[in-house]
Formats: sequence, C-alpha cells, structure tokens
Amino acid sequence: MTVRIVLDAMGGDNAPGENVAGALMAAGGLGVELILVGQVDAIRHELKGTGDVPRLRIVDAPEVIGMDEHATEAVKHKPNSSINIGLQLVKSGEADAFVTSGNTGATMAATLLTLGRVRGIGRPALATIFPTGSDGLTMFLDVGANADCRPIHLVQFAHMAAAYMERMFDIRQPRVALLSIGEEDSKGNQLVVEVHQALRKSRLNFVGNIEGKDLSKGHADVVVMDGFTGNIVIKTVEGIADMLFSEIRHAVELTPWNRAAGLVLYTELRKVKRRLDYAEYGGAQLLGVDGVTVIAHGRSNARAVFNAVRAARDAVENNVLDLIREVAREIPVRQKDGSAATPADPI
Repeated sequence: MTVRIVLDAMGGDNAPGENVAGALMAAGGLGVELILVGQVDAIRHELKGTGDVPRLRIVDAPEVIGMDEHATEAVKHKPNSSINIGLQLVKSGEADAFVTSGNTGATMAATLLTLGRVRGIGRPALATIFPTGSDGLTMFLDVGANADCRPIHLVQFAHMAAAYMERMFDIRQPRVALLSIGEEDSKGNQLVVEVHQALRKSRLNFVGNIEGKDLSKGHADVVVMDGFTGNIVIKTVEGIADMLFSEIRHAVELTPWNRAAGLVLYTELRKVKRRLDYAEYGGAQLLGVDGVTVIAHGRSNARAVFNAVRAARDAVENNVLDLIREVAREIPVRQKDGSAATPADPI
C-alpha cells in the first residue's frame, strides 16, 4: 500500500519554494503519494514547468499561519490554514501522516485539537534524532513540546522513545539516560531526581544520568529531558555546529597553503558536515499524539523537507503509531495523590 503524506507547502521560512522542491524530490524518490496543502496559485507557480507529477496533488488552504503568530489563537482563528486542513486530511483517513516546517506551537496545538493524544499518554513530546559517537544515533526528547513537565510525563517519554528506537533502528534494549547536572543519582532538581527514581524501578534499560558534555559521545540511545531544557540543548548544538563550520571555512580561506590543505580534506570535511546537518534527520516527530506528525526545522531547505517526508513514511511503514498505543497501555502511571492509576485515567 502506498503511504499518503500531507506536506504543508506554506510552512517555514523558505515556503513555498523549498517545500515544493522537496516534495518533487520525495515524489520521485520515496514512492509515496504526496498531498501539497496551501495556497493553490503559489504552489502552482513553483510547479510551473515541471509537467504532470505522478502521485502528487494539491489541496487548497487559503490561510497561512505565520512563524511568529500566537499558536492557539492562530489555530482557532484560521481554520482554513494549511496546518489545520492538512491535519484534517489525516483525521479523515485521506492521508497517513502530516509534515510541516511551519510554526511548531501552532502545529502542536492543531494536532492535539484535531488528532488528540494517544489514550494513556499525558503529554506528547517532540523527539529528534541526533548523531553521536562513532556513526551512532541518539533520540533526544522532549525538545520543545512541554516547557513544564511532571515526572510521569518524562517517564512516558522514555518508554515511547525506547520503543521507537527498538522498532525503527533495531536496537535491542535501548539505553535510556536522563539529562542532569551530574551522573550521581542525587544530582539535579526535584523533577530530575523523581524521574531518576522512577526510571530505576522501570523495566527500561536505564543507564542513569548523563551530563551535557557527554550527549555527543554515544553513551545512550535515548536521552530524556523536559521541553524547556531540550529546546535550549538542541538550539545550542545547532549554533555551535554552524559556528564550527563557519570558522573552518574562514581558516581554509586564509592562505594558499590552507586552501590546498582544505582541498585535500574536502571529502572528509563534507562527510562530517553532512552528518551534523539537521537537514539529514527529517525534523522532530511528535510522539504521543494519535497520528504521525513530523515537524521539520523552520529554515528547512528542499533536502530537509525530503528527509522529513522520508521520516514520516518510515514511521507509517513501521507502524510507529500502533507501537505507541501499545506502549501507552503498558506504562504504569500514578495519579496526583500517588495512588495507582490505569493508563486510561487522566494524568
């Protein structure tokens, strides 16, 4: 069965041009059916001269939610936005997944309003893949969905991410770590200490706390954190990577000798840059919502959009949503008063 993916053509800083270009790449290389949602005239302008594209169609969405708009208000006051209409296509069963480079807060709000949460999951989490160690990959979550979390939310994030890494990357018993200010069990704020104790008692392969300096060393397959911390971490990493390659480029251009050395090292440097480039990993998946939603970087280029579509396709083909539903039924939860609760209870 062909996977059907809705792509928000109007989302992101480079819309609609890079989104349409990424859609053309995906339509030709990923074997998916793509539905471009957005302002029809703008999309057709970008498609001008491409001829008939098999497995690609356009759905009109006259309204656009800007990157700087207030999330909830924009979602409510712009029902005909590309984000709202795109998610409605998933809700109605016309598509299997939704991909956007647009306003993260608006996408999260619209996803929760339209698709809802997986039964038993208290909060969804934005989960992103990060390159670590020697050709390793680690999932970081939450990287921006929840600025404030309760312990049970981080415990659920850990269970969802561990199941995801096992299903998607065939990692048996993924190593789960908790971001803190020290490796000792007692280090961290109250939230971290409580989550640490809960994860120690869980069935997960919990390897303890991990410090920020060790995030890139491949010591864990999953690193759990609250969304406020995670968003700072991921943006700091992106900024340092940009600065690093800018400085290398500047150093290479300083002298003829440096330029010659740069030519010798060009192939290897390009491999490193590609490995650290956010565009290679397809954005962040919103785990815990009742549908496959991938949120790509706001400044995504065509290659990043292509990889976001690929990530959505892979999640659908690997039945990640059914996996999360199954995990949600098995995660032990507790109510505010500490008494036992079933996953169906509100948390």
